[in-house]
Amino acid sequence: MRNFLVTVLTLVVVGIFSHSALGQQDAQYTQYMYNPLSVNPAYAGSRDVLSLGGLYRSQWVGLDGSPRTMNFSLHSPVGNNVGLGINFTRDEIFIADESYLDANFSYRLKVSEGSNLSLGIKGGVHLLNIDSNKLNSGPFNNGDNETQINIDNKLSPQVGAGAFYFTNKFYLGFSVPNILQTEHFDESSNSNNSSATAEERVNYYMMTGYTFDVSENLLFKPAVLTKLVQGSPLQVDVSANFLIHEKLTLGAAYRWSAAISGLVGLQVSDQIMIGFAYDRETTELQQYNDGSYEIFLRFELFSRNDGLKNPRFF
Repeated sequence: MRNFLVTVLTLVVVGIFSHSALGQQDAQYTQYMYNPLSVNPAYAGSRDVLSLGGLYRSQWVGLDGSPRTMNFSLHSPVGNNVGLGINFTRDEIFIADESYLDANFSYRLKVSEGSNLSLGIKGGVHLLNIDSNKLNSGPFNNGDNETQINIDNKLSPQVGAGAFYFTNKFYLGFSVPNILQTEHFDESSNSNNSSATAEERVNYYMMTGYTFDVSENLLFKPAVLTKLVQGSPLQVDVSANFLIHEKLTLGAAYRWSAAISGLVGLQVSDQIMIGFAYDRETTELQQYNDGSYEIFLRFELFSRNDGLKNPRFF
């Protein structure tokens, strides 16, 4: 039964990258509240420190060829109003892998005392590779020559923009990580009539959250992330986190019609934070995998607040 399901999932993925391609979606994260730079360039420099972050996600553990995502980001303020950052993401699923590398620029406008509006742009490259030879062995072998497609390290440009309004307690962001719609073609085909094998479609993001002071040593932050891409259902992630004594974070999240999650984070020191998340599918797929795991690490230096940790809970 497991091998049958893997074959079905493989055919679904092949269908996505076939001649009647659906729009590809960006990588998803449960701990999205810790790496907004991956989807919004306006976040660059907003923490007022040199911030380095790394995240690894293993999805649907137990299924061969299940998605794996790695993300690394670095950003910092430069001067009084400018933020700069770089972001790298690698996403692997079944026969396909994608890599993104981009540079981010933001400019901060002071709206009022204690509130800021940051506007950002990004530019970079996207590398796509589809290797259908992986379908010829193991549970991926379906014997269907129509699915023999290949894209060999196809490079395409990325241009994105975003806005991020924030105070010490509230944030609201809108972004389009890539405004270019790029078509890729099966490079193994010699036909002049070949149609697109894969297509990058525009993803739209909105994120918001607010921090409530429950007590002197307890903060509560509900947050929402929504993502919209043509040809796919609206994705909504709702999370709620508690910060205890500025050290321990405990929370839960729900991805609409997809998964429920548990989150835990630890501020090891003023400079180092680690986070862990576990997802459990709410669909029938939960019978065939052991859930999804995510680990996050953040390291920060050179705070503008005389060496103190940034007090914001995001």
